[in-house]
Order: sequence, then structure tokens, then C-alpha cells
Amino acid sequence: MSSQQDREKKKKRQQIIRTAILGVLAIAIIYTIVVNVTANEDIVEVGDEAPDFMLVDLEGNTHQLSDYRGEGVFLNFWGTWCGPCKKEMPHMEKYYNEFKDEGVNILAVNIAESDLKVQSFANTYGLSFPIVIDKTKSVRDAYNIRPLPTTLLIGPDGKVKKIIQQEMSEEEIKTYMESIMPS
Repeated sequence: MSSQQDREKKKKRQQIIRTAILGVLAIAIIYTIVVNVTANEDIVEVGDEAPDFMLVDLEGNTHQLSDYRGEGVFLNFWGTWCGPCKKEMPHMEKYYNEFKDEGVNILAVNIAESDLKVQSFANTYGLSFPIVIDKTKSVRDAYNIRPLPTTLLIGPDGKVKKIIQQEMSEEEIKTYMESIMPS
């Protein structure tokens, strides 16, 4: 009789464990659904006012997007590990030097990497345009940036003119910079 009681106790314990696991899974699923349904759906779209932000560059200078009002901003979100980012950067540098005196700026927003990694990347590619680091990912979230690279073209009026969520060719970078040049 004792072995039958042991089996029944074991079955009860297994049932309790299964019920607990299912309960935890149900809570996790409900939590995921609630978070996704109540998530901030304010997605930045073409024609919207670009959300203002303030970040610090590798030299310790503060850059606030609204300070660039009246000029075009080539707002590029990137990472040092991103292959397409590595291909774009030399072209961005070339056209930054060509268009910076024409009122077209680049703000390259790195997503939460270390200062050392970002500085090493900038040195490797000889980058002279402002590179800021979004350490808390708050700017990434404000713009709802998912794939890297993503570039937003912001006109002199502060509105988003175009969103590019892929690697750009040298010719595209030039054309995009020309498109946000102040008249």
C-alpha cells in the first residue's frame, strides 16, 4: 500500500509542478500581450516634426536637434558591428565635407556602444562629422528605430522628409544630402 501512496503523492507533485509552470507561462503571455498593446505607437513618419533630443559627441560637445533648425540634418542611426554602416560611413564623410558649408549636417547616432568602440570606429574611417552615443536608447526609442542603419532626412523646417531603413549607395547619399539643403 505504501508504494501506491508514494505513486499518488508523486503524481500529485507532478500535477502541481505542471500547473505552476502553465501558470507562469500564462502570466508571461498575458504580460507580453499587455505590453505590446499598450506600447507607445507614436511612430515617426514622413511629414512629422522630428522629435527633439540632446546627446553628447565624442569630444564632449552637446548636440540638440532643434539647434539645427534652418539647416538640413542627415540623421543616421548606426552601430560599429553593422556591415552596411561600415560601407556607408566613408561616403557620408565625403559628402559631409562637400555639403557642410551648404547647410547640410550629419548627426550620426550610435546605439549604446562604448565610447572606446565608437572612437576606434571613427578613427578607422577618418570620420569628422559629429558622432553622438545614445547610451540609454531613448532617442532610438523616440524615433522607433529598429533596423540599422536607419537614416532620417530632416529638412530645414524640422520635418522628416524621408526615412531610409537600409544601406545607401554613394549616389543615394549625395542625392539625399542635396534634397535637404536649405534654399
